[in-house]
Amino acid sequence: MTMNLIKLDTITTPEEQTARPKRPDWLKVRLPAGENYDRLKLLMRSKALHTVCEEARCPNIGECWGAGTATFLIMGDICTRSCAFCDIKTGRPLPLDWDEPQRVAEAVRAMNLRHVVITSVNRDERKDGGAPIFALCIQKIRELQPGCSIEVLIPDFKGSREALQIVMDARPEILNHNVETVPRLFKKVQPQDNYAWAMATLGNAKEINPDVLTKSGIMLGLGEEWDEVTAVMQDLADRGVDILTLGQYLQPNRHQHLPVARFYHPDEFAALRQIGLEMGFQWVEAGPLVRSSYRADQQVALLSPFHKPAQ
Repeated sequence: MTMNLIKLDTITTPEEQTARPKRPDWLKVRLPAGENYDRLKLLMRSKALHTVCEEARCPNIGECWGAGTATFLIMGDICTRSCAFCDIKTGRPLPLDWDEPQRVAEAVRAMNLRHVVITSVNRDERKDGGAPIFALCIQKIRELQPGCSIEVLIPDFKGSREALQIVMDARPEILNHNVETVPRLFKKVQPQDNYAWAMATLGNAKEINPDVLTKSGIMLGLGEEWDEVTAVMQDLADRGVDILTLGQYLQPNRHQHLPVARFYHPDEFAALRQIGLEMGFQWVEAGPLVRSSYRADQQVALLSPFHKPAQ
C-alpha cells in the first residue's frame, strides 16, 4: 500500500487556481501514436519495466518512442520523495529487484538502441541510494548491446561521493542530475532535496572522471526570476557541467501539483541558450518542450571523448 504525501490544500488556493495563465499555442503536443510507439509500450510491459516517459508524462513521448528511443525508470515506480512538480507516486518502495538490470539490457537489445537513458526514483531508505543498480544496468547493457552509449539521470544520493563513485566507476557517457529550480524555490518545489547536494553531485562527478560528460536541467515557469535562472546556470558552469537543458514546467495534475506561474516565450529560451553558450556550456538545449533526455544521442555523438559507436 502506498500513500501520496502531497496534500491538495498545500499546493494552491482556489484564487491561485483561477489565476493560472492560459497555455499558449506553441505548447500544443500531439498525442502519442504509431506502430513503433505501440511496439515499445508492449515490450516495456512484457518485461515488467517502467519508463519515465510514461510516469512523468513527458510531452515528447510520441516523438521519442516513434523514433525507437526511450528513458528507462529503474528501481520501481514509487519514490521516497514528494516533489511538487512530479507525477511519479510517492510512498514506501518495494525491495530492489537485482534482476532488473538484465531485463533492461534485454529490452535495449530488443529495441536495437544505439543510445539509452537510465533514470530512477529516489531510494532514500538505502545509504547508497541504489547506486549499484545503475552500475549493473550499465554493465549489462555493455554486455548485451556493445556500442550503445549510456546516459544516467541519477538522484543526488544526498550528496554522497561514495554512492556517486559506484556509478562513475561504470563509466557512463553522460552523468546527468537535474537541479530543477532556483535555490529560493527548492523547499517549495522539491522539499526533501537540497541545492548543495545537487551541486556537490555534479562537481564531484567531474572531479572523479573529467571525461564523463556532465549534464543538468532547469524547469522554467515555477515563479523564478530571470537573474535567479542565470545565477544557477553560472553555478553549473563553474562546476564544469558540459550540457544544459532548459524547458517549460507543465503542471501534471491540476489539483496535486504546483501551478504554472508563467509560460516562457520561445524567444526567451533562445536568449537563455545564447547566455549559456557564452558561459561555456558545450551544448545548451532550450525550448518550451525540452526535457532532460531530449536529443541526448546527438550530444553523445558530438561531445563524448571516449564513446565508440557500433559499426
